[in-house]
Amino acid sequence: MSNVNAAVITPASPATDRATPKAARRAWVGPALVAMALVNLGVCVAVFVRTPLTALPLYFVERYFVLDATSLLFLLVINAVFLGISVYMSSRVATSRVLAQNILPRAALSLAFMVAMNLGVMANNLLVLWAFIELTTLCAAPLVAQGDALAPRRVAWHYLLYSSMSLALTFLGFLCLTRSAQLQGLEVSFAVDQLAATMSTSGDSWQRLGLALMLFGLGSKLGLAPLYGWMPETYEAAPTSTSALLAAIQFNISVVAVFRILQVFHARDMSFVSRELLIMGCLSLVVAAIQVMAARNYKRLIAYACVSSSGVIAIGLSVGKAAAYGVVLYIVSNAFVKALLFLTAGRLRAVYGTNAVSALSGVIRVLPFSGLMFAVGTFALLGFPPFGSFIAEMLILSGIVQSGNLIAFTLMCTMLTIIFVATGRSIFPMLWGPSERQGPASHETWVTALPKLGFVGVLVLLGVYTPAPISQLLVLVARSIEGQ
Repeated sequence: MSNVNAAVITPASPATDRATPKAARRAWVGPALVAMALVNLGVCVAVFVRTPLTALPLYFVERYFVLDATSLLFLLVINAVFLGISVYMSSRVATSRVLAQNILPRAALSLAFMVAMNLGVMANNLLVLWAFIELTTLCAAPLVAQGDALAPRRVAWHYLLYSSMSLALTFLGFLCLTRSAQLQGLEVSFAVDQLAATMSTSGDSWQRLGLALMLFGLGSKLGLAPLYGWMPETYEAAPTSTSALLAAIQFNISVVAVFRILQVFHARDMSFVSRELLIMGCLSLVVAAIQVMAARNYKRLIAYACVSSSGVIAIGLSVGKAAAYGVVLYIVSNAFVKALLFLTAGRLRAVYGTNAVSALSGVIRVLPFSGLMFAVGTFALLGFPPFGSFIAEMLILSGIVQSGNLIAFTLMCTMLTIIFVATGRSIFPMLWGPSERQGPASHETWVTALPKLGFVGVLVLLGVYTPAPISQLLVLVARSIEGQ
């Protein structure tokens, strides 16, 4: 299959100069990274196909790791997204001098990041899971520092500082749970399948404080207000592939941590947890709506939309059983939406040399495929049919109505409407406005286009027809976090 169009627009950024001869000797790194990602995804798919869901959970390494519905679902999601990111990185080596020079350390850090992600998702111990979240942060920080912002190292240090503070709060929560168990004369175990038995059923103040700190710390990693400040700055400053790694992959390990906590305490009175999630979710939507209206940078716009998505997830989790399936579907859909948007934003950056919305106009004419993918990603992010995010938002809103929380329902509808209008006001002129660029249009090769088309295909399937095995897996995960 040939290129859609052979014409190529000369990139405006110096970062897209051709690779040096020395860097050309590392041309094998990109294809090797893609091959490893493909093998990893193939293994996950094979496990999913060959392992009956009724046989789960399966434990490994003295029960420190588990393959259950939650870990299996997120293994499939993160490795599918990483394959697309790997293809993007490999394709950019030929046109990006900076990436070509740094491809080996970036590929090594990305692989180390994914090893920690896969093991963390499978962790059956909250302390082990916490350690793997920290490892993904340590792998991601040097990747953030390689961005082309004015001070990428400063941004990387801010990211590391925020993450360390968030994980410190989470660890303090573990200590509070330990204190609660000691006061009850119990020996605490942080194994997910044993922790509930070692906790007091009375829900004392130490236990509530521990839960509050854990959720607050993990909420910061998810980009929930009030500790969301690291997310827009980091997503904007980091290289595009790193922004996709953080938004579409690392985000999910924090989601898994929250799911594990809910799975441990779902049989108890969750009203305290629900209130905390509801407050953080509503506050995040308000913050996102205000910031999206002021955003003049398309990568930062995506980042604030991610804050909004985190708010929707938190509100859905606060509802519990009525919205559980919608939350799981929303999380899975958003992983592919974020990957699609950031990888397409990388293409826009490579051609236009800027992240400013005002500098782009008529993208659909200049970059028909990339402009179309950015439009599709925007519609999916805003919850339009026929994408999975639309069905998920409807299920979450329905769950909120069933719970009787009309204030949260009204707030969520209002903020999402504001975000939709503000995003459309910035993005639509950028895509369909008049273009000042001359010359023929530029398209991607089929190799780089295929992962993005795959992401779109997954989003449509989740919204129109979800295959029965995937649907059953989503249902099992939803049941594990339903609560009372």
